[in-house]
Amino acid sequence: MGLRTDYLREVKAFQPSPPYAANAGKAFLVGGALCALAQWLANWYGGTFATSALEAHLWASIVMAGLAIGLTAVGKYDDISQFAGAGATMLLTGLANALASAAIEHRSEGWMAGVGGQMLKAGGAAIIYGVIAAYVLGLFWP
Repeated sequence: MGLRTDYLREVKAFQPSPPYAANAGKAFLVGGALCALAQWLANWYGGTFATSALEAHLWASIVMAGLAIGLTAVGKYDDISQFAGAGATMLLTGLANALASAAIEHRSEGWMAGVGGQMLKAGGAAIIYGVIAAYVLGLFWP
């Protein structure tokens, strides 16, 4: 056996195993709570303002993204992400958090190179994937 293999075996003996079940449970509960809040907002907008289902869901998405941006600005969304993991980062709120945190962190570099450039670095992959997926689905959707 090589030095690397011996080292990895020795290090593994002292590493605690990650709590996969607890992490999955936290992600499920927080992600589900965020989705339930968004659905409640959509139902509330649809019933209160007599809008179509599409308009109600769009308004709910805007409010959820704004909530994530507000929580990012005061430094609380990172705490939620640390606790919930993928339950808070894989939703629209996670994208809003990534874009807002990049903008806040690099605002001293100016609007174009700092805010705009870093926001595209942070969320560019999700935006490009969304545009490509929408194009491909648009080709096959009746």
